[in-house]
Amino acid sequence: MNSFPLPTEPEHIVPSLVERFNSWDVSNQMALYAPEAVFIANDGRTITDRTEFAAIIQRDMSLGLPLATNVRHVFVAGDTAQIVLDWSIDGKGPSGEHIHIEGTACDIARRGVDGFWRYIIDNNQGTAVRQSV
Repeated sequence: MNSFPLPTEPEHIVPSLVERFNSWDVSNQMALYAPEAVFIANDGRTITDRTEFAAIIQRDMSLGLPLATNVRHVFVAGDTAQIVLDWSIDGKGPSGEHIHIEGTACDIARRGVDGFWRYIIDNNQGTAVRQSV
C-alpha cells in the first residue's frame, strides 16, 4: 500500500480523495474517512457499516478508470467543511464497454483533534432527487 498523507487543509481533501481513488486500493481511500463516517447510497440509504461502503467504493475502483473532479465550493465553519464537487468516471471498462458515471457530490468533512481532515458524510449524489426507500 502506498502512503498518502492526510489533508491538513480543507482545500486538500478532494485532491487527496482523487489520488487515493486512482491508486486502485480501497484501503487508501477508506483512511480518508473518520471512524464514524457515513456513506449515502444512490437510493438515499445512510450506510454506517464501513465494510459495506468500502465494497461500493471497491466496485467503482474495479472499473479501472480514473476519478476526475471539479470542485465547485469548499465552505468552512471552524472544524467542519462542506464540499460541493462534480465528479466522473469515464472510459472503456474491463470488458471494453464504454462506462460513464457522474454526479454532483455534497460532502461533509471535519478536522480531527490530530489536525487532519476526514470525511464524515460522503454523499456522492448530493444533488440528485432520490426515491424513498
